[in-house]
Amino acid sequence: KQEKLGQAEKTELDAHLENLLSKAECTKQWTEKIMKQTEVLLQPNPNARIEEFFYEKLDRKAPSRMNNPELLGQYMIDAGNEFGPGTAYGNALIKCGETQKQIGTADRELIQTSAINFLTPLRNFIEGDYKTITKERKLLQNKRLDLDAAKTRLKKAKVAEARAAQLNTSQPEENNIMVNVSYVLNLLHVKWLKIWAEEVTKSEQEVRITQSEFDRQAEITRLLLEGISSTHAHHLRCLNDFVEAQMTYYAQCYKYMLDLQKQLGSFPSTFLSNNNQSSSAPVQSVSTPSVLASASASLPSVSNSVVTSGISELKSSSGSRKARVLYDYDAANSSELSLLADEVITVYSIPGMDSDWLMGERGNQKGKVPITYLELLN
Repeated sequence: KQEKLGQAEKTELDAHLENLLSKAECTKQWTEKIMKQTEVLLQPNPNARIEEFFYEKLDRKAPSRMNNPELLGQYMIDAGNEFGPGTAYGNALIKCGETQKQIGTADRELIQTSAINFLTPLRNFIEGDYKTITKERKLLQNKRLDLDAAKTRLKKAKVAEARAAQLNTSQPEENNIMVNVSYVLNLLHVKWLKIWAEEVTKSEQEVRITQSEFDRQAEITRLLLEGISSTHAHHLRCLNDFVEAQMTYYAQCYKYMLDLQKQLGSFPSTFLSNNNQSSSAPVQSVSTPSVLASASASLPSVSNSVVTSGISELKSSSGSRKARVLYDYDAANSSELSLLADEVITVYSIPGMDSDWLMGERGNQKGKVPITYLELLN
C-alpha cells in the first residue's frame, strides 16, 4: 500500500509514539554496532568468526582449536625442550610457554563468559524483540494507510454530495443548448463521483472502523516500544558482567606475567645467557600503566610475589629508606602520593598499614605509595 501524492492526507502519529519509535531504531543500530565490534575484539580472525557463525547456524559445536597465546606457548615449550631445559634460554622458553598457555586459557574463558553474558542478550534483542517491534510497526503503517484512504473517500463523497445539491437547486435559466449540455455533463460527473465514493454514511462508517483498528494497533506498538527502557536496563546488567569478565581476565594476565617476571629473575636483576654467565647489560623493566596500581592493591597474591628485598625488614622496623620509583603513578585520592619514574623518594612504614603500601615523602609532600612501583636503594 502506498499514498499517492496529493490524494491522501497522512495521519500523523502522536509525539510520544514518534519518540519511542526513534529510540527503538537508535537502540537497534547501536546494539548491532557494539555487538559486532565486541565479536571482533574477542575473535580478531574474520575467518574464525565466519566458521563459528556457520557452526552456530547449523546448531553444531565448532571444533576445538588452539588460540594464538596457546599456540605461541606450545611453540616456546617445544623450542625450549629442543634447546635443552637445562640451559638458561631453554628453561626460560619453557616458563614463557607455560605462561602463554595460561593466558590462552584465560582468553578462552573471557570469550565464553562474554558470549553468554553479553553477546547473547544483545543478539536476542536484535533477532527477537526488535523483529517483533518491526512486525507490529509495519502493521501500524498498514492501518494508517487504510485510515488515510477511508478519510480520502469520505472527503470525496462529501464533495460529490455538495455539488449534487448545488446543481439540483440551480436549474439553467437560459434555453441554451451549450448550457444544457454542460449541466447534463456535470450532473453525470457528480453521479459518477457518488457511485465511486459510495454514500457518505458508508464512508463515515469505514472511517470509524479504520480509526478504531489504527488506535488499537498504535496502542499495541506503544506498549512494545515502552519495553525498550527495560531492554536498556537489562543490557546495562549485561555490560557490567562483560566489564567484570574483562577485569578478571586482565587481572589474571597481570598476575601470570608478574609471576613469570619473577621466575626469570628480570625484576629488577638481569637475564642469564645460555652459558650461565651474567649478561653485561641489565634488562630494562617494562613500564606498567598506573591504572594497574589499584588492581595490584586488590590482589595480595600478585603484590606479594614482587616485593623486593628489604621491604619486609623496612616494614618490621621503624626506620626509613631511599627508594627509586620504577613507573609513573597517579594518586587515586588525597591520601596517596603521585610518582614519577626514576625519581628518588623516602619511604617508611607505619603500624597497621596495608601490606601492599608504604608511606612516601618528597620534600613537604607525603602520602601512600604502592610497593610494586618501588626499588629500595642500598
